[in-house]
Amino acid sequence: MFYADWLLRRELLSPNKIALIDTENGDLEITYRQWNQRVNRMANFFREKLGIKKGDRLSIYSRNRMEYLDLLFACNKLGAILQVINWRLSTREIQGIVQDFEPKVLIFSEEWRIQVEQLKPKLRKVKWFVNLDETSLSGEISWKNEQGLWPETQPEAVELDWEDPWVICYTGGTTGLPKGAILNYRSMTWNSINTICSWGLSSNDVVPHYMPMFHTGGINVLLLPIIHIGGTTIFSKEFNVERLFDQIGRLGITFFFGVPAMLLTMIQHPAWAALDLQNVRLVMAGGGNCPKVIYEAFWQKGVAFKEGYGLTEAGPNTFWIPDDEVKNKIGSVGRPLFHVDVKIVDHTDNDLGPNQVGELMVRGPHVFGGYWNRPEDTKAVFSDGWLHTGDLAKADDDGCYSIVGRKKDMIKSGGENIYPAEIEDFLHSHPDILEAAVIPVPDPKWGEVGCAVVARKPKTKLDEDHLIQWMKDRMAHFKVPKTIIFVDTLPKTGANKVDKVMLIEKYGKP
Repeated sequence: MFYADWLLRRELLSPNKIALIDTENGDLEITYRQWNQRVNRMANFFREKLGIKKGDRLSIYSRNRMEYLDLLFACNKLGAILQVINWRLSTREIQGIVQDFEPKVLIFSEEWRIQVEQLKPKLRKVKWFVNLDETSLSGEISWKNEQGLWPETQPEAVELDWEDPWVICYTGGTTGLPKGAILNYRSMTWNSINTICSWGLSSNDVVPHYMPMFHTGGINVLLLPIIHIGGTTIFSKEFNVERLFDQIGRLGITFFFGVPAMLLTMIQHPAWAALDLQNVRLVMAGGGNCPKVIYEAFWQKGVAFKEGYGLTEAGPNTFWIPDDEVKNKIGSVGRPLFHVDVKIVDHTDNDLGPNQVGELMVRGPHVFGGYWNRPEDTKAVFSDGWLHTGDLAKADDDGCYSIVGRKKDMIKSGGENIYPAEIEDFLHSHPDILEAAVIPVPDPKWGEVGCAVVARKPKTKLDEDHLIQWMKDRMAHFKVPKTIIFVDTLPKTGANKVDKVMLIEKYGKP
């Protein structure tokens, strides 16, 4: 057992350090002492008015906002478990996961009023509905009206165990309801430790936060590690390329993370050429294979750029590639972090050697605590303490790993294995392409073949014949997609990744 109130500990060590810059409220600067006091008010409200204690469950249905951050750490102080709801899910899906979780409290923002009213009659076990904004409805409590009524004093300490859940974060499922990954104090703390000591974070780092909080990337990639080390977070409601460009120079950003779609938006923006990145020491990509054009664009500006890898069930931070190796190993995510073990196995879990493609398996204290209420699913992803990631990877002779793609994403065409990520990388290097995704489509001769869904840059005349020939000149012909579908934009998931499930549903069926 141990006591682990994150914000109290950080206040004791660096009370006057700027913890947050709230860009939604005029770049308001909040010190670690002020933030801890603010969160104490919320924790006291939940404990004293609603009777929330260790192990009680709370759900939040909101976009990013300061109160979302406060709630995350109020739950930490109380030992309560927080279910973070993906607001992009349908009302039916949200009903299913909330009923499965059975929270005492549903916290929500007014923008989801219609959906919450539809949910209320079906959520019989929810005792309290807390609106983060003002409300006049009976049976609801307004946090906006309550927040000034509660003291900033430290609530009574709660003893926590490494295996106690802190957050339930949902993985994107292709069938049925998403699975709730249990992110406990062990996994979240060790992910932070791994990130700090392997990525070289310091208290001088200033990092923007715009990833959705319902995703592990919004909580664990940089937010918790930066708090752990005592750095500064620039908080924004969502990713906005113009606002990020402004913050880089005006607020002194030193390091930021983005998924490839975000980074493509940056380098394709008209203001990119004039953007000054001299104070940015590092940019990292994650959430999918990153096109070479992104590497090159940041390197041309003198910024260190590299690619990471992770998943909700492990970290998500898992790898790091040294600065002096990355330019010779574009596409590699490097070597495992300090307290992480990895290996590549075949379909029978036998170890594979260098340059052989197989499933990546991960082991370490950062691995999650299983799936909420799904013991069989939990059992299925573990083998002798190793986590099956479902991702295909290979290691080179130097022990640097590259992610090839998802096992389920791989296209098996006439006995050949085709990895969409490799083809997408080629497509992103074409000067007329904004973004692209490759999906499998049924074929009577080969079983299945590739189909490229492509968004062209404005005013370009790229056509299917030209693009197919361009690919044939650069890769083995069996890898070249047999058809091209041009679209205005590719659909995205809540984490701003290309939504391949939606693409397959729309274009991949016979």
